[in-house]
Amino acid sequence: MEKLRKMLGGMEYKEKLIGLLQIIVGNVGYALVVQLFILPMDLLTSGTTGISLVLHKITGLPVPPLLLALNIFTLLLGFIFIGKGFGMSTILSSFISPIALEFWSHALKGVVLTQDLMLNAIFAGLGTGLTLSIVLRAGSSTGGMDVIPIMAKKYLSLPLGAGFIITDMITLLSQGLLFSWERVLFGLICVIVTSISIDKMTLIGTTRTEVKIISEKPEEVKNAILKEMGRGVTMLHADRGYTKRPTQVVLSVIYNRELPQIIRIAHEIDPACFLIVGRISEVHGEGFSRGVK
Repeated sequence: MEKLRKMLGGMEYKEKLIGLLQIIVGNVGYALVVQLFILPMDLLTSGTTGISLVLHKITGLPVPPLLLALNIFTLLLGFIFIGKGFGMSTILSSFISPIALEFWSHALKGVVLTQDLMLNAIFAGLGTGLTLSIVLRAGSSTGGMDVIPIMAKKYLSLPLGAGFIITDMITLLSQGLLFSWERVLFGLICVIVTSISIDKMTLIGTTRTEVKIISEKPEEVKNAILKEMGRGVTMLHADRGYTKRPTQVVLSVIYNRELPQIIRIAHEIDPACFLIVGRISEVHGEGFSRGVK
């Protein structure tokens, strides 16, 4: 057990195990999505999975070993051109998804949920977004073609987002030479839905609410928030624009569900107070981040 702790390194043992579980669940789930929605209908997709489909069409070899070979190749590129910081978690993702795909291909052989290409494209995108966001929230890379945009950013100063778009487009267009262009359009739908899903799902559970309160009774408002809600408060010094009088702004970051409570507290103390409410995507610090005390 002590050896395992040393291998897991500086972070908390429990957090490392949770992160490892997320990587496994995310990659196994992604392989399931590929088996259920992408492979049965030859749906086009991006990344090493998409290239594996092209090679499968050309050579007739099974997709899982092709995917594993491509992941190993891109891993080597990552270690050579990016360095050791490419990450142990990336190695896990590169091996887990092909192994899981091999398992699902035998366990679900012949299973086709729908033959509607649009439904397959939408659910493949949603499923890919969900499963890959689990991996990304563990602080891991999904491996595969991720290395190409990272290399382009390092050596060509190409923005990361542009690198991913270019890589995905080249992968899809190459498949269009072997499949119908109609399939390419469905593949684009899948990629777009995946991108939107990842953006939304990586923020689920992390959004918080920021409240700024401008009041004639800032100390009373501050004390009430500290006592009744147990939330941290920061006092910002400001000047009123019209009267030019100095004042204090009460700043607090709260859970979304606590917004009605803080509004009630502020209005009970100062009915004329001015509240500014904003949604923030993520917070790290005491009271919000796991392991921060």
